[in-house]
Amino acid sequence: MEQILLEEQPAPGVVMLRLHRPAVLNALNLALRQALAEAFTRLDADAAVRAIVLAGSERAFCAGADLHEYVDATPSEIIARQMDKLWGAISSCRKPVIAAVRGHALGGGCELAMHADILLAGQGARFGQPEVLIGLMPGGGATQRLTRAVGKFRAMQLLLTGAAITAADALAMGLASEVLPDDQVEARALALAQQLAAGPQQALRFIKEAVLQGMHLPLEQGLQFERKSFQLLFATENKTEGIRARLEKRAAQFTEP
Repeated sequence: MEQILLEEQPAPGVVMLRLHRPAVLNALNLALRQALAEAFTRLDADAAVRAIVLAGSERAFCAGADLHEYVDATPSEIIARQMDKLWGAISSCRKPVIAAVRGHALGGGCELAMHADILLAGQGARFGQPEVLIGLMPGGGATQRLTRAVGKFRAMQLLLTGAAITAADALAMGLASEVLPDDQVEARALALAQQLAAGPQQALRFIKEAVLQGMHLPLEQGLQFERKSFQLLFATENKTEGIRARLEKRAAQFTEP
């Protein structure tokens, strides 16, 4: 059976998931979507995993949905695929997720990258939501996540025209965290993942949770959520270790809660 999702552990606490359908530029078919959902569910539950890097290939992070599975599909067939649960397994992951994007990140590929917490783009990367060009619209969250990332007017232009943008444009509008030479993207992603894996895990989880929850809450409720999480961290040994290390001018040695 073709291995369509490769899993590596390049450093302690770090797992790299690599989309591997090179003949179709890592297009998302149902099998790959299911493999991603299974991997994220399993890694989220694994206490030894502290950070996840999501990568593709040099030519394409992911060129979008596999249209062979869409061309004759009916609404009932699409509903039966339960795409919300497959995407939800990624969006609900509590571990930090870093997308290492090289080449095409279009349609579902762009949506997949937007599920990450940190998005690193190679200089040759291209982003876009071209669904409208084939008579469809995004179905993996772009109308919501892209708008929250770049604002209504930039999002509308990309969604309504289907135009692709460069990595530099993505960075300028807030869609990417960093832009690097293509051959440095994965090394940078792994270095960041190792940094996060060595950090205070409960604090990292609380930060991610507060940011994501706050995107759906009024400001005052978001601030209340943040305050409660902040207060709870005072029960952790890592808080004491982190402060003492700073006062003693040494590197902190964080441990699991």
